[in-house]
Amino acid sequence: MKRFEPWYSAVINTVRPTIWTWFRWRFEGLEHIPKDGPVLVAANHISYFDPLAQGYFLVKAGRRPRYLAKIELFRNRFTGPILRGVRQIPVRRGSGDRGPVEFGAKALRAGEMVVVYPESTVSTNPDHSPMRGKTGVARLALAAGAPVVPVAIWGSAPVWQRDGKRNLKFGRPIWVKAGTPLDFSHYEERADDPEVLREVTDQVMNELSVLVDDMRARYPKRWA
Repeated sequence: MKRFEPWYSAVINTVRPTIWTWFRWRFEGLEHIPKDGPVLVAANHISYFDPLAQGYFLVKAGRRPRYLAKIELFRNRFTGPILRGVRQIPVRRGSGDRGPVEFGAKALRAGEMVVVYPESTVSTNPDHSPMRGKTGVARLALAAGAPVVPVAIWGSAPVWQRDGKRNLKFGRPIWVKAGTPLDFSHYEERADDPEVLREVTDQVMNELSVLVDDMRARYPKRWA
């Protein structure tokens, strides 16, 4: 049974109608999102708008996502209470802190969905293609024994960039696509092997790149 969370319901009921009306959405691969049980979602990152867009996709699939989010957002007087209210997981980037992996693994073992951005930041590639991922996604997947579902987004890059630039033109197409779940259970006995962690991470990023390339090739040229 789903836990009642007032903050979660308030955010969904406030944000979803607004972004649904403002953008033109295309969701692909919803059938790849397991209806229940532990799921680790690995997503590409091209805009600060991505968590809302990919979150909308996952809620549409019937799941409640828990994000690993940078600690700075929790310290913000506006976003902090919201993130804590909807039980997101703080990450101290570059600190070596294993807390996020432990908290994320605990949530996964409880049957929840956890979302990570393996790149740890918005892509700095000029074409917004996925960058090399950090191995935290592999550590979390192997620690919890959870399947990894790649979820890619395209079209959101102009909406809100890291330098503050925003383009909220009405009707912009936002596409989100999930790939088939990736099973890394055969690596669990070597969960601390750096080569395995790198290999798992690279496989995840390769899948995200395939999804991005597919959407980019079909995305409306006038909005590209």
